[in-house]
Amino acid sequence: MFDTYILPVLIFAGIGLLAGILLTVASKIFEVKTDERIEKIAEALPQANCGACGYAGCADYANAIITKGAAGNLCRPGGAETAKIISEISGTDSGEVEEMQAVIHCCGDCNVTSQKYTFTGVKSCASVKRFYSGEKSCAFGCLGYGDCAEVCEYNGITIRNGIANIKTELCVGCGQCTSVCPNQLISLKPKNKHTVVRCSSADNGKATKLSCKSGCIGCKMCEKACEAGAITVTDFHASIDYSKCTDCGACIEKCPVKVIKKI
Repeated sequence: MFDTYILPVLIFAGIGLLAGILLTVASKIFEVKTDERIEKIAEALPQANCGACGYAGCADYANAIITKGAAGNLCRPGGAETAKIISEISGTDSGEVEEMQAVIHCCGDCNVTSQKYTFTGVKSCASVKRFYSGEKSCAFGCLGYGDCAEVCEYNGITIRNGIANIKTELCVGCGQCTSVCPNQLISLKPKNKHTVVRCSSADNGKATKLSCKSGCIGCKMCEKACEAGAITVTDFHASIDYSKCTDCGACIEKCPVKVIKKI
């Protein structure tokens, strides 16, 4: 009985014990030492893993700060508070954080646009875009199915009256929404600048007016009114260079279709 049952069990137990000892020794010998600051920085980050910092996620960014000398002020969701913590942990000056905010360059809601057809497919902007550039009369406007809202982890976007709207008090400027919009209507602007152009149409003025009552007609009156040279009209629509914009409001006053607004 000993040879049949007990001895094999003892042999297997001995092999298991030996293997465990060898693995423990090997793990100590080949252990890769990691800087404890990396883990501390990773814990300080908001764990949004949004990629706004330019890295694959919070853990990758934390590693890059210590091992590659990446700047400590790249986390937009974390803002200045997180940058300060990173500075204290890493022992370096992280610098100032420019807070950003998402802007939707479209105000073509159901009151000012019309529908070309009724879409019955998968309810997403990416899906409807494949069919004649969307069901709305303006091929450049918000498609209204909320792909941007779906990816926003901060509930900062809602769909109202057929178009997306940013909840400015909730937006952290992570930029996830900018990458999913099929019409590339969402961009990031400095949070302390409030003048925005709410149109992205590349049609001429006549065509734009036919598709949207609130569209930019490319008249260049805003461009002429801006003494700072911050607003220019290209491809029949205006855009703002926020490095030059003073928020004076001259362009808002001159816009005949009121597509330039303050938010």
